[in-house]
Amino acid sequence: TALRAAVLIQRWYRQYVARSEMRRRCTWHIFQSIEYSGEQAQIKLSNFLNYLMDNFTPSSNERNLISHIFRENEVCRDAEWERYFCYKNIEVPEIYSGPHLTFPLTVEQAVGLVEAFRNKKQQLHSRYILQLLLETWKLLRMLPNINRISTCHSKEITICGDLHGQLEDLLLIFYKNGMPSLEKPYVFNGDFVDRGRDSIEILVILFAFLLVYPSDVYLNRGNHEDHIVNLRYGFTKEVLTKYKMHGKRILKLLQKIFSWLPLATVIDQKVLVLHGGISDLTDLGLLAKLDRHNYVSALRPPKRRGYNSAGTSIDSDVDEDVSCNSKIFQRRTSLTYARPLGTRTSFQNRSLQDFSDRIRLPAENELEDEWKQILDLLWSDPMIQDGCIPNEVRGGGCYWGPDVTEEFLNKHNLQLIIRSHECKQEGYEFCHNRKVLTLFSASNYYDVGSNRGAYVKLGPNLVPYVIQYQANSMTRELSMRQSIGRTERSALKVLREQLFAHKSDLISAFKQFDTENTGLVSLCDWASAVESVMHLGLPWRMLSSQLSTTKSGDGMISYHEWFDELAIKGANIDVRVDHLETLYRHRSTLETIFRIIDKDNSGFISMEDFRKTWKLLSIYLKMEISDDAISDLAVTIDSNQDGSIDIDEFMEAFRLTDKKSRLERGRSMFMGTH
Repeated sequence: TALRAAVLIQRWYRQYVARSEMRRRCTWHIFQSIEYSGEQAQIKLSNFLNYLMDNFTPSSNERNLISHIFRENEVCRDAEWERYFCYKNIEVPEIYSGPHLTFPLTVEQAVGLVEAFRNKKQQLHSRYILQLLLETWKLLRMLPNINRISTCHSKEITICGDLHGQLEDLLLIFYKNGMPSLEKPYVFNGDFVDRGRDSIEILVILFAFLLVYPSDVYLNRGNHEDHIVNLRYGFTKEVLTKYKMHGKRILKLLQKIFSWLPLATVIDQKVLVLHGGISDLTDLGLLAKLDRHNYVSALRPPKRRGYNSAGTSIDSDVDEDVSCNSKIFQRRTSLTYARPLGTRTSFQNRSLQDFSDRIRLPAENELEDEWKQILDLLWSDPMIQDGCIPNEVRGGGCYWGPDVTEEFLNKHNLQLIIRSHECKQEGYEFCHNRKVLTLFSASNYYDVGSNRGAYVKLGPNLVPYVIQYQANSMTRELSMRQSIGRTERSALKVLREQLFAHKSDLISAFKQFDTENTGLVSLCDWASAVESVMHLGLPWRMLSSQLSTTKSGDGMISYHEWFDELAIKGANIDVRVDHLETLYRHRSTLETIFRIIDKDNSGFISMEDFRKTWKLLSIYLKMEISDDAISDLAVTIDSNQDGSIDIDEFMEAFRLTDKKSRLERGRSMFMGTH
């Protein structure tokens, strides 16, 4: 009897663990699918903006709205930029109680910054921020594209993955492993910013230690070290919120710094550390010699100053920016191509690679090859199958297989690739016969308890030693069941918001199965209809019991009652239903466009710019929005009738939930479009 009871308990426990693991994987799939959906939306928006830049005349309204983010008009020498970023006229008031910096920076000052941010003291003054960033920029300009470092038979090198503005993770790493020093070198593998709340503090700490230990701290560029991506995922807003007076200059200097960050690090000539990955075309020789600072945004192909396909002279995007005092170099003709892109709307279902053919001009083949290699390096992910295919899930970079890894390692006489870019439940993951290691250092990334963070220690034997952690104390207080339940509820909440935002399209899809207009569909048809609209690749049948309780006795689902269940607190202002759904669905894209049009980074846009924003959005979404409807919306939102619109208040009016959850960090990171 005792043996039988033990067997039953063991069987029950195994079933419980299996169910828990299935729930955990399903929750993870929800989070990751919606995250990548948002990245697709960002790539599509970038394609659209690139299309406007390359196919509209310089005087067109649409082009004028966005041209400033692409650095179109002027060239400035580094010395002129240094004068523009000068901090000497900024006074530090006596009442300032935050950290004080003097240069050259000392170890004590770098450690003091860590302690000040740990204790949540007053933020670093803008004078010191600009001075620190300026010194960092000067140092980065002297570094190679690919850093080469050695363990020297005694040192262990610590490698960290994505931090994404989560200061508590960086502080925990320093607590467990020690701060950077001559005896404890670090490699930080990109994506320092966006989504979290403390991106600027993380940059300050990393740059401070870089200046103190330039031969022991190494920073690789990630795909989020990109000012266009920052518009969507929160870093731009964070800087402008924390530094209202000098935020614009700080952001401009950070654009410069991001473009000068090294692309990769090689350890002992055997281990390659880069942010995203490789492709079947990746060539370290080419990456080592290109001008990395020309690629201020990896989302826009650069152009050489020369001639377009029509034979007329054009000015380049390369190394151009908003000038401090230099003369303006105006484009002398509109930019045209021998092979047109097609209609305005043709960009919508195309990945970033699809747009690369438009720059295949004889004078620019080299730049095109460079751009593709940088795009692959920053955006790619490994896959199980052999081969190399476009990364349609993210919309940029590629998926590469174990055969590509093997060939690349053999070609460059390497033995291991350490990359980041993907959140992993355990904080790390080996693949491709343990020759590729994915490392992610932002714990609790999707929600508290969703994942561990990890960092790697690499000694002279080059065998990775992984250390895992979770930064939030709450996760240590929860049981496995509680942790899974909490994360699952958060994932389902975000998924319900996504479904609610696609209500009209879903009802149309349901009606295709409900030919007799009964309001009922079978579970199988419900799942097929939902996937046909959402394109998230989720196990909808399995999720149905958690998303819908409106089943009839014969198992049919009443989709109208289901939407009543999904009903979420709506907008705080009166808007037409079709426009309201558009706002819900494309909220993050709309805010990104607002941020672009807000040229002075004030957080406010004029009524006229608001109208232009909606016209731009109507082109992007292929929908008709009348001038009268836009005017009515503008008047409704401008409650104090001062002739301007507060972007944050406008976006808050269309928030889907009462309380901003952790999942909405960084400009609604999971609000994607299809």
